[in-house]
Amino acid sequence: MKDESRYDVWLLGRSQDGGLPHVGCMQACCAEARKTGRREYPCALGVHDRVSGALALIEATPAVEPQLAMLHALAGVSGCVRRPVEAVLITHAHIGHYAGLVQFGEEVAATDHLPLFVTPRMADFLRANQPWAQLVTYGQVDVHEVDPGKSCEPIPGLEVDFIAVPHRDEHSDTVAFKLRGPERTLLWAPDVDQWGRHDGLLADLLDDVDVAYVDATFYDGRELSGRDLDGIPHPLIVETMDAWADQAAARPGVIRFIHMNHTNPALHDSAIVEKIERAGFCVASMGERHSL
Repeated sequence: MKDESRYDVWLLGRSQDGGLPHVGCMQACCAEARKTGRREYPCALGVHDRVSGALALIEATPAVEPQLAMLHALAGVSGCVRRPVEAVLITHAHIGHYAGLVQFGEEVAATDHLPLFVTPRMADFLRANQPWAQLVTYGQVDVHEVDPGKSCEPIPGLEVDFIAVPHRDEHSDTVAFKLRGPERTLLWAPDVDQWGRHDGLLADLLDDVDVAYVDATFYDGRELSGRDLDGIPHPLIVETMDAWADQAAARPGVIRFIHMNHTNPALHDSAIVEKIERAGFCVASMGERHSL
């Protein structure tokens, strides 16, 4: 059967906002990473349109430069100067998702009217606060506002749904994305509150998707001793696995865990990874590709 997919999507990072090694962390996970040179980038996606050659970046993380370099290498493109991608989409205003925008500013890439797709509340935050506001006034980005519940077409033919999700919304609201290609649909939900607090949320997000990247910040909560998880209410991997055991067994590999905290044993313990995969779930790998 002929593959009619048009878009390649690569995972450019799978960690929580701070990456690995993590600033201020003196635990073995980060000490070993510093010693060996291991790097885990904050979660981001890159999209390549095989027809037009257009590129899109989902999330502008603090590691945006190596992630853009990775995207260009994977897509086989070169010569991108003042527009390294054709579009950027951002889910919310936590630093692992938008701090990399500064690299598009006057002092660095000085991009030329780079299309930036965000919710109206996120747009208001960017316009009201420096250094983000300068990106707008200097014409480094063109802000395109998309209401939650609506869709946009950031590159030719690719439909992206903006889906409101509950999260800590200090500066903006938070959305998940559904990327719809001619053959498949991919969910991008790196930050949400615990599933049990919002009946039906996970089912709604997983409806009609072929690949689902979901928040897996913590494994079971024990890896974050001394912190009150009520203040950082991400879903635990074990909770997601319990809630969706039957679905994962029926469609193994569809639900893929991302946004893992630097202490999360799913980043470090092969036995934990094997347990997750035996249940039909997957710990996502940086650089993995899906076609839409």
